[in-house]
Amino acid sequence: MSASDQLRGYAAESGGGPMSIVFLCLFIAMGLCLVVRPQLLWKLNRPLQRPFVRDYDATEPTPAGYAIQRVVGVLFLGMAVWMLVQAL
Repeated sequence: MSASDQLRGYAAESGGGPMSIVFLCLFIAMGLCLVVRPQLLWKLNRPLQRPFVRDYDATEPTPAGYAIQRVVGVLFLGMAVWMLVQAL
């Protein structure tokens, strides 16, 4: 039995530990935030922009940018929920 076969067997046997469930719940919360209020994540990232940006308002996404973030949030949320169901 090769190492990759052993890893596949382990992955098939493990349903996901408690930490994976915690991380998936955090991912679901982030996905919900992206869908419901993407502006909140942009505002939380403002301190990270400080060394790179002079005018914070100039970097704010357009309404089309927020719409794309919502679409990505729906996809991200669907994937995280699917992974959580698989882990349980």
